[in-house]
Amino acid sequence: MTVGLICAIPEELTHLRANLDGVATVTVGHAEFATGTLDGHDVVLVGSGMGKVNAALVTTLLIDRFDCRSIAFSGIAGGLDPALSVGDVVIADRIVQCDAGMIHDERLEVYQAGHVRFFNPTDRLGHSVDASLAARVRDRLADFELPVLDRAAGGQDRPPHVVYGTILTGDQYLHCEPTRTRLHAEFAAAAIEMEGGAVAQVCESFGLPWLVIRALSDLAGRDAHLDFAAFGHGVAAISAALLRRALPVL
Repeated sequence: MTVGLICAIPEELTHLRANLDGVATVTVGHAEFATGTLDGHDVVLVGSGMGKVNAALVTTLLIDRFDCRSIAFSGIAGGLDPALSVGDVVIADRIVQCDAGMIHDERLEVYQAGHVRFFNPTDRLGHSVDASLAARVRDRLADFELPVLDRAAGGQDRPPHVVYGTILTGDQYLHCEPTRTRLHAEFAAAAIEMEGGAVAQVCESFGLPWLVIRALSDLAGRDAHLDFAAFGHGVAAISAALLRRALPVL
C-alpha cells in the first residue's frame, strides 16, 4: 500500500526527502511529487506549500492520481496549550478548521467547514482520526524515545513530550497572545497550523485514513515569528522522526 506524505514547506520536507530511496519525480501544477521508498515502504512525498487550498490540492492528487491509500502530514505548528514547549509534539486525534463559520456580532462563530447553521446544519465540528489508526499509532510510538532537545535548539533540556489532542487549522499565521489564549480555552486545542484540516476533509470525502503530526516551532504568541525562524527546521526533524516510526502502521 502506498502512503502519501505531505509537508508544507522546505524546512519540513527536507528531513523526509533526504531519506527517500529509488526516487522518481513528476510535477503537477505547482508541486513536485516524489515516488520512492522510505524505510522500505512505498510512499509519495510532496511539498504542498502553505495553506488549506494547497493542502487540499495535493491531497486530492495523492489519492486520485497516485492511488495512495492513506495520507500523513509531517510538519511544525504553533503551540496553544501553555503546558507545552517548543519541540514538543502534538499528534491530532481531532482537527477543527477554526476560520470556517459565520461572522455574527463582529465575531466569527466557528462552524463545520462546508456547512452553514441555517442552510445545511450539522452537529459535527471538525474531523476525528480513524480510531483503529489512532490505536495503532499510539502502540507503535509508546516506547519510542526522542533525543533530548536542549535550550539552544528551543527545547527544555529534556526529550520532547508527545501528546494526542485537538489541532486547529486556519489560513492565518497566529502571532497574538490573546488570540492564542482564547483559542486554547474555546477548543481545548493543543496546537494551530495551516493545512491539516484540509487534508482531513479531503481524506474523509474519499473514505481514507489520515494522520497529522506537528512539532511545535513556536508558541503562537508575540515572539512566534522569531521562534519559527530560529527553531522551525530543527523541530521539523522531530515530527519527521515520529512519522517514520509510525509509517509501518499507516
